[in-house]
Amino acid sequence: MLNKILYIFLMTLVSSSAFSQSVLSTASDTLRARQSNLNALDYVFDEDEIPESMNQEMEDMLRDYNAQHYLFVDSDCVQMPDGPIFTKEETIERLRRMPTVIEMPWNEVVQNYIDRYANKLRRHVSLMLGAQNLYMEIFEEALETYGLPLELRYLPVIESALNPNAVSHAGAGGLWQFMVATGQRYGLRVNSLVDERRDPTKSSYAAAHYLYDLYQIFNDWHLVIAAYNAGPGNIQKAITRAGGSRDYWEIYPFLPAETRGYVPAFIAANYIMTFYRDHNICPMKTTLPQQADTIVVTKNLHFKQISEVIGIPIEELRAFNPQYRHDIITGYTEPTDFRMPTEYVKLFIANEDSIWAYDVSNLMKRDQVEVRSYTATRSYSRHSSRKSSKSAATRKSSRKRRR
Repeated sequence: MLNKILYIFLMTLVSSSAFSQSVLSTASDTLRARQSNLNALDYVFDEDEIPESMNQEMEDMLRDYNAQHYLFVDSDCVQMPDGPIFTKEETIERLRRMPTVIEMPWNEVVQNYIDRYANKLRRHVSLMLGAQNLYMEIFEEALETYGLPLELRYLPVIESALNPNAVSHAGAGGLWQFMVATGQRYGLRVNSLVDERRDPTKSSYAAAHYLYDLYQIFNDWHLVIAAYNAGPGNIQKAITRAGGSRDYWEIYPFLPAETRGYVPAFIAANYIMTFYRDHNICPMKTTLPQQADTIVVTKNLHFKQISEVIGIPIEELRAFNPQYRHDIITGYTEPTDFRMPTEYVKLFIANEDSIWAYDVSNLMKRDQVEVRSYTATRSYSRHSSRKSSKSAATRKSSRKRRR
């Protein structure tokens, strides 16, 4: 009996030891993964390398009309302030599973951007996951028109954080962050009253056209993405400095600072917008805007004329038509369209005469003006008379001396 008790006791010790070793081994693996991740998080970003959209304040993003009216927090999903820790191998495996034409490799730089999205920018990602429902159909149709890889739909994530009114420090604007000259080259109107870089549909087709043209030059999608950010001239210079290599990671040190972070951020954006659930990020819910119709006008029209007559909020007109800088639809320049919810279109048509006539004198520039008539008179002071007399006397004296 004693031997049996002793046997059971010894087996218990052995089992406990094996269990302890298993627990210790698992804990050790977790600690190694966590330490690896912490090392990545400790990486000091060169601020010049980070795309501007990754430095946007969350409060600024929430001020956008679309964020205020169409996005809301999912109360059924609890988002923790920090995400789970994953090993390098797990991240590589996820990148490998993504169905993309564009190469999505892992390296420490890419990991740093994934960590930034998955930790510091968790709330930003939550908002963008909701906002993408407003724009992805437009992006994908434009990319399909030019036969481009659909993963390029996430370029606006790193360009503008899906904010149609975003403006960079360099003056690039809209969802796709076109510079003025590039936008105009691809058919976007930019003047004092209109900025079609902010038009989600027109700017998406212009961006797809530009990306298509860049691929004809470089025949490599990483170089195309870099050229979209820095311009093809800067990419050609980097290729030359790298001894002719056309591998993005080989020319990496020779690129402008922000462009060095651009392709890694693009890969990270594709990753986080695909695997957000694994990182316990809750997408904001989206209430899609009402269906909209387009109306074409052939003379100038102010948003306030429409708003006051048919009762549509002026902020809603601005949200549907972000391209109009000062609330004026420029029909006189050329036949111009604007969008409004379908429910208001019939009201517009029924009240068109009243809309055109509303407060024209205050809201519109004058076509012609009259110059106030006046009678020209001359008045002389005694001082000016004496000065004139003195000057005349001086001239007479001078003529006498010459004689």
